[in-house]
Amino acid sequence: MEVCQSQTDAGIFYEIRKELPMSENRYLTFALGKGRLAKQTLEMFEKIGITCEEMKDKDTRKLIFVNEELKLRFFLSKGPDVPTYVEYGAADIGVVGKDTILEEGRNIYEVLDLGFGRCRMCVCGPKSAEGLLKHHELIRVATKYPRIAKDYFYNKKHQTVEIIKLNGSIELAPIVGLAEVIVDIVETGSTLRENGLTVLEEVCPLSARMVVNQVSMKMEHERIAKLIADLKSVMETSCK
Repeated sequence: MEVCQSQTDAGIFYEIRKELPMSENRYLTFALGKGRLAKQTLEMFEKIGITCEEMKDKDTRKLIFVNEELKLRFFLSKGPDVPTYVEYGAADIGVVGKDTILEEGRNIYEVLDLGFGRCRMCVCGPKSAEGLLKHHELIRVATKYPRIAKDYFYNKKHQTVEIIKLNGSIELAPIVGLAEVIVDIVETGSTLRENGLTVLEEVCPLSARMVVNQVSMKMEHERIAKLIADLKSVMETSCK
């Protein structure tokens, strides 16, 4: 029987809460965003001696993966859910994109820029929209990230705009006349160019970040601080 994502995520949440041992040797639990982000995170973790062989089995149907020796537990979730798991303590630590952290606005500690998954959040549109931004015209902005767009236009640019939330191909909005500009993630910019659009303004740089539950940061400070220090050391070595 096919299980929907919300049921799966709920199952993970309750399984973790039920199984967490409340002792000095409790498991440290990680929530990782699915896909390339998780793969790159695990590759970085292996450089500091953290492995989870269970996660390498592509055919597994397990939801939670354990390294018994190091007392570590891992699970995968959709990116936007990672900050939620961390805020509510279902995970001590999460790895997710900066865009998700900004958009979700959860009460968590952002402790480390992991340096991979670099891209930009930008205001994009046809070149003709440049003047509308410069002169703070009342325009419509299409985006998957309404919180980020609102903060940028209202609090940084002090420009009143109408924000339209979309879930699909955001580049379509200015082409069909739904909005004058879009706010979206830009990596290479090739999709923009192919559709006659360009980057008009940069909102903020993005990359993968490590986040920590506020209570876990106090209760597991020694273990988490060592993890952060080890990752920083690896990052500094790779930059040399």
